[in-house]
Amino acid sequence: MKLLKQSLSLLLSYCLLLTSAQGAFAQADQSAQQPDAQSPAQTVQQAPVQAAQQTPEQLQQLVAPIALYPDALVAQILAAATYPDQIVEADRWVQQHTELKGQQLGQEVDKQPWDPSVKALVEFPSVLANMDKNLSWTSSLGDAYVNQQQEVMDAVQVMRDRAEKAGNLKSTSQEKVKKEGKTIVIEPADTEVVYVPEYDPWLVYGAPIGIWPGWYSYPGLYIGGPGIAFGLGFGIGFYGGFGWGWHHWGSDWHHHDVTYNHNTYISHSRVFVNRNNFNRAGGSRGGSGFRGGNQFHGSPAGGRGFTAQQHGSAPHVQSGNHSSAFGGFNHGGATRGFSARGQSSMGGGGFHGGGGFHGGGGGHGGGGHR
Repeated sequence: MKLLKQSLSLLLSYCLLLTSAQGAFAQADQSAQQPDAQSPAQTVQQAPVQAAQQTPEQLQQLVAPIALYPDALVAQILAAATYPDQIVEADRWVQQHTELKGQQLGQEVDKQPWDPSVKALVEFPSVLANMDKNLSWTSSLGDAYVNQQQEVMDAVQVMRDRAEKAGNLKSTSQEKVKKEGKTIVIEPADTEVVYVPEYDPWLVYGAPIGIWPGWYSYPGLYIGGPGIAFGLGFGIGFYGGFGWGWHHWGSDWHHHDVTYNHNTYISHSRVFVNRNNFNRAGGSRGGSGFRGGNQFHGSPAGGRGFTAQQHGSAPHVQSGNHSSAFGGFNHGGATRGFSARGQSSMGGGGFHGGGGFHGGGGGHGGGGHR
């Protein structure tokens, strides 16, 4: 009898095990036929979210702070804005090496792994610092140049025309302003010294325009009132022997692009999505740099997790493992809060050059030398 009970017990256990296994196999088969909605394969097939293009008015507001700069400096800024992570790194590096001057500064900058456009901006530390402080604006400018290059270049010309008609843009002893057809060209009056104009970007163009959200008015680049003034001049002769120096850059207004070494500049930054080249499978249609359009979430190669997309007037920053230069960013928020950090990059005035700076003449249209 005892043996019979043991046999029945084993038989029942076996039946229960068999029933459970059949149920598990059936569930697995059903799962295979109906894949999880969150599976990677299905996620890849979803079309990427497309951000809206900025309007001409928004682009005009975006370029207002730099539209009256010399052509080559505009080119450097537009190119460097596609590397906002390197802008931050370069500005911090400049702060930490205030003892470097002239040729020695150029030699050390030449060793850095930055894009030539970012290296070139070390010649203009106040401009570099301004881009760091207004990082929301910088990243929006970079995103716009990647995705609306022709419209951005057109916006610069529109703003120059407005400033000229308002009586605030004309040739001085610091810069030459000339018209080539309908195109307004701005060049330094001295081939070895570049003066960065100081002006209020929201008033200098005649009718006031809206202030960029969170804009920080960096000292040395801003004056109150509607006119233009000139302060210190930046000597560029120290950097003539470097491949990233001033004379390698230009703005090609006819083809609506930036030139570097007399060729169209193509950024290889991997920060922004080139939405013009994105297909509906979530990938890019070949090419490299922005022409191919790669987006990174989390931490891309090099340890940078910075990803900015255009959402109205401010970029969106994907949370991720940022490099140390991005320690001030919040997660999932705009960089606007970072823009108000206006004291750290002053660096004793932020100017380098070891005698390469020249006193600026007075401005015109309501602004004198400060």
